[in-house]
Amino acid sequence: MTKIDKLINKFLNKPKDLTYEELIQIMKFYGYVEIATGKTSGSRKKFKNKDNDIIMFHKPHPKNIIKSYIIDEIIEKLERNGLI
Repeated sequence: MTKIDKLINKFLNKPKDLTYEELIQIMKFYGYVEIATGKTSGSRKKFKNKDNDIIMFHKPHPKNIIKSYIIDEIIEKLERNGLI
């Protein structure tokens, strides 16, 4: 099992300790790239794939751990798009 396979397995099990950096790797694996959102976007991050499908969430702060509801929303979106 490769490193990304392990990371995706962790993600799909909805961990309480998934970091923002790990989520970025997962998003890239599924074909999403970050869109520059401008100076006033704050911690809001947008990711877009080749089909122009957008996933948006807030970057966690002050801790670097992704909230469980964000993981749930991203998994649901990926399932709807047939990616997982």
